[in-house]
This record gives sequence, structure tokens and C-alpha cells, in this order.
Amino acid sequence: MRASGFAYTEPSAGFWPLEYDVEPGPADAVVKVAGCGLCHTDVGFYFGDVVPRAKLPLVLGHEISGTVEAAGEEATDLVGRQVVVPSVMPCGDCPRCKGGYPNTCVRQFMPGNDGHGGFADRIVVPARYLALLPDQLGKYELADLSVIADAVTTPYQSVIRSGIKPGDVAVVVGVGGIGTYAVQIARAFGAFVLAIDIDNDKLERIRNHGADVVFNPRGIDRRDIRKAVRHLVTGGGHPDFAWKIFEMSGSKAGQELAYQLLPPSGTLAVVGFTLDKLELRLSNLMAFDATCFGNWGCAPELYPDAIQLVLDGRVDLQPFIKKHSLDQIQPLFEAAHAGALSERAILVPSD
Repeated sequence: MRASGFAYTEPSAGFWPLEYDVEPGPADAVVKVAGCGLCHTDVGFYFGDVVPRAKLPLVLGHEISGTVEAAGEEATDLVGRQVVVPSVMPCGDCPRCKGGYPNTCVRQFMPGNDGHGGFADRIVVPARYLALLPDQLGKYELADLSVIADAVTTPYQSVIRSGIKPGDVAVVVGVGGIGTYAVQIARAFGAFVLAIDIDNDKLERIRNHGADVVFNPRGIDRRDIRKAVRHLVTGGGHPDFAWKIFEMSGSKAGQELAYQLLPPSGTLAVVGFTLDKLELRLSNLMAFDATCFGNWGCAPELYPDAIQLVLDGRVDLQPFIKKHSLDQIQPLFEAAHAGALSERAILVPSD
């Protein structure tokens, strides 16, 4: 079986059509791609900020939904099923997986990083972790659900790991591609949610989709930012301690702000990615008895619950996504790199 996709050979060199075989092994599945979301990580690979693990040329894309078209002998029952392809799939057998740390599996498979990804009409992936979808998707098309594979599930796992519970304070720094869903997920768990961004249009949009309070720190002194945020939280009768802070901006300024806002007994989840270095006083973690953790992807076993949040309406995708033809991949990458996309682009292959 042959697949066709758009590969690149070196940073910023442009995409070109690539045909390649996608014959499944005994435990593999061939997924006919319905849609593939364009993530900040893909942009980083393309423009040389980060180097993918697979050799070039490489088809990028790790936010994938589609239909199982063929499968190896161990997974024939999946043929015809609609699925979301997890963006990070552990091997399940190495010491890290068996020790309970699958997110750092040394043999994990991430489409568009460890092998060809979803900016193609077909992809071959391990079958064991595919997240099954129902036949009826409500108001969504199958392509819409591609963003669950990272933009929804990654913040979902970070919310789970934070231990958030009803009545907690959640502060989301950066309400772009993943922050929009972090806000909705935290709200679905019963938290009071404060959204922070330097883009007023994004703040106005998220105000209508889960944020109790929004705040733009642009042009405000750092000390005054902390005071203003504390007032917004405590003024509504919420505690000034044990906040759950989710850094989703992937920027130096956003990460520094998130750390600065960490209160006594607080928890900071670092979910956004940047190569920029920060100057931090780590002793704050000791002095505040606080916790900080990083989050890489999402364990496949958490996908069903994250999918249900979307299908039952507690997380709304539609205001934050826009579908485009896969043929538009080049200008869309350039627009994403320039910060010119207001919705997460989903690339849809031609029939």
C-alpha cells in the first residue's frame, strides 16, 4: 500500500510531495487520515528550532484522526473504526514503561518525529494504543477531532497530574493552541479559572469558553502583575494559596510570569516549550513548599476520558479550529511561524 504526503529535507527548505509504502506489520494499523492539526512543535521542526529524531526527508504531523483502512493480523478487528492517533505512543515493554513512566519511553513512537506523520493521506502506526471513536460524532466531523491528539490531551494530562479538584484556583498562562483547552478542562473539573495572555482578542474569546476572569499583563510592572492577579483571585473569595498554574505559552516571558505567580503550596505545570533560558530563584519552591513538573504528551489510557469531554460538550473545539486543504501546507506553516493564525489549522488530504 502506498501513501503520499508532504515531506521536507532541511529547515525552511520547503515541502515536496513524497510517496512511500505503508504496509502494516502484525501489530500495526494503516490509518486513512481525515485531518492532521498543525502544532507549534511541527513549526519548530520545520524551521530548525528542534531536530526530529527520524532521518530526513520526513512527513511531519502528530495530531491525527482518521479511519483504520488496513491492519496486521493482531489488529484486524480495528478495520473500519474511526480513531484518534495518540501523539506519543510508548512501547509498553521497556523498563520505563513497566516502571510506570511511559511518557519517557526510550522506544516511543511520535508521528512526525520518530517516523512519517499525518500530513499525508495515510499513516502506519502501532495499533495497540489507537483511541477508538463512536460512529456518531455529534456536531463534529472526524477531521475536527484530530486536535484531541495533542492540543486537548496534553493539557488534560497536566490537569490530571496537578490534582485539581472543585473549588481550586487554576491560572492558565497563554490561551493559544493548547491553553484554550486547558481553560475548558480546568473549568470542567470545577476550578475557578483565570486566563492570562497578551492578546486581547484571545482573552475575549476564552472569556466565553470557560474563563471566569481574564488578564492582560502587557505593559504592567512585574510586581504589579502579581498584586493584580492576587486581587482578581481573592477578590472573588478564592484562596491565595495552592493555585494550579499551567504555563501554556511556550515563551520566556510566559514561563517567568508563571513561576513568579507561584503561591504557597502552589503547583506549576510547564507544558509550553521554548529553547530560551530563564533566570529563576529555585529556592521559591522550597520556601513556598511548592511543586513544579513538566508534561510531555499524554498517556494513551487517558484518551477516552479526554475524548468524552469533547463529545459531551464540556470542551468545545469549534471556535478554535479551522480546516484547510493539505495542499496549503507551505503558506500555513509560514503563517503559523509568524503568529498569524488565530485558529489551529487542521490540514485535510484531498480525496
